[in-house]
Amino acid sequence: MIRKALLLILCFVAGFVLSAQSGGGGDSLRISLVTVYPGEEIYELEGHSALRVQGRGYDTAVNFGLFDFDAPNFVWRFVKGETDYMVGAYPWHLFVESYAGSGRRIVEQPLDLPEEMLERMVELLQEQLTPPNNVYRYNYVLDNCATRPRSIVMEGGRFGMIQLGPISVEGEGAATFREAMRVYHRNYPWYQFGIDLALGKLIDEPISSYEQMFAPVALMEGFDGSGLVGEAEVVAEGRPGGATAGPTPWFLTPMAFALAVLAAAIGVSVRDYRRGRLSRGFDAVLFGVYGIAGLVLAFLVFVSEHYATSPNYLIWWLNPFCLIPTIFIWSKKTINIVFCYQCINFVVLIGLIIAWPFCGQSSNPAIWPLIVADLIRSCSFTDQYSKQFKDR
Repeated sequence: MIRKALLLILCFVAGFVLSAQSGGGGDSLRISLVTVYPGEEIYELEGHSALRVQGRGYDTAVNFGLFDFDAPNFVWRFVKGETDYMVGAYPWHLFVESYAGSGRRIVEQPLDLPEEMLERMVELLQEQLTPPNNVYRYNYVLDNCATRPRSIVMEGGRFGMIQLGPISVEGEGAATFREAMRVYHRNYPWYQFGIDLALGKLIDEPISSYEQMFAPVALMEGFDGSGLVGEAEVVAEGRPGGATAGPTPWFLTPMAFALAVLAAAIGVSVRDYRRGRLSRGFDAVLFGVYGIAGLVLAFLVFVSEHYATSPNYLIWWLNPFCLIPTIFIWSKKTINIVFCYQCINFVVLIGLIIAWPFCGQSSNPAIWPLIVADLIRSCSFTDQYSKQFKDR
């Protein structure tokens, strides 16, 4: 189905380009910014943007958010950060049907620009629709389905920065990409928790209102107060706030999980102290999970080409060395390795906690109970090591 859809898209791309190149026709051009409100899937939470081009016998949607699952090594390249997206054009009614069917609201804002500026925008769209320009390296905040239409309008209209209206994340020069993401992900705390683990300091730099328009809904609201668009039209009613899922119950959130882990670490440590024995199984599982997460984080920091995965100061907590207790805690011959690791781990975590307010990176609140659980188990291990193994 994907291949058939892509083939259909490519056919309409050719038709669009040929129609645009003709430059003739009795009716005038009309170009609109189209905003699709958020959907339920995690890749739909910021919404979607496109351009609608009407006139000269065609009514076309230009979509900047297409990708091919069947491309060679797609999964590996996507994980590594080689996220190649495509620009495609296809009939407007197909675009509407593909999004309205899932209950998503669609709003169209016609651009209130002179004919010559619209002509220039069509030329720019031609360039982007023509291979190899129709493939670009996607960046979730700097180069995506919202920033591309914005750039087309800005360059086609020969504008500088847009004079914005009010948008969802307020505070010129005060908001960050991470704060903006949290607005759209508020009902998806595990997804935001993953983002807060995976993405580092770069998304905590202050951004302007113009940069906040990396999200389609913010782009729509910014254009609404810019003087560049006419009266908006609701193409599909959908749900006013988008088709996202409802709030996650608190007991299923990352914070609830983190507090449960912390409580378990405290309980196991108290039991170890009272009975004078080390709970190897608990530590093997806990540090095993941390170590697996550390492998992923190390990959993102040192290998991945994804934007903002480095620098990420959480690598001092989650890293492959966390697997040392899982591997070496079972044998008396290797228990000294675990002791050395836990001593270093304790010092590093204390240093991370002290330095964190000054490093400029925001964190997810659920991270801190997990770090404290790590510290408690380090202390418990060193205590039990001194009692059971040191003099043997």
